[in-house]
Amino acid sequence: MDIVDFATLTDDQRAQAAGVMRAGFAPIGAYQGQAAETEVTTFFEDPDRFALAALEDGAVVGFVGGVDGYPKALELHPLVVDPAHQGRGVGSALLTALEARAAAMGKLTVYLGSDDEIGGTNLFGAEVYPDPLAALAAIAPTSGHPFFFYRRHGYVAVGLIPDANGYGKPDLLLAKRVAGP
Repeated sequence: MDIVDFATLTDDQRAQAAGVMRAGFAPIGAYQGQAAETEVTTFFEDPDRFALAALEDGAVVGFVGGVDGYPKALELHPLVVDPAHQGRGVGSALLTALEARAAAMGKLTVYLGSDDEIGGTNLFGAEVYPDPLAALAAIAPTSGHPFFFYRRHGYVAVGLIPDANGYGKPDLLLAKRVAGP
């Protein structure tokens, strides 16, 4: 597997990246249809965004994006791996590459939001008020959810946006220091 900058992708590989996005986000209904191509295009047109692709035999099997919005922190958005390639280290390799890129850019922290729209944690459908941070401290998996993938890679919960995607569908905020001060 090779990790490459999106800037080096062919038109066919760009189309593959959009296909990976559609397949990876299908369970939550995000980035379907033309929305995937539109998102992929942002990495070529927006100077504050970049992406890295995982290639296997020249085919895109996953990618990770970075959004440069703070002087010393980088937003990870999105990380997606083709469902047929999940569980093989592709996501971990992409995450490691993004963290290295962020550190090389002078960033101290990588942060992200991980929505729970399908019941992957015990916070799905739960009333988290009046103390959302106490609810976040007691988070537990109910099925596979990316939150726990990120925790295994050293990310810590730094916040929660209750009802971000509808009642009982929070956005879980995580961050990791990737370089020293």
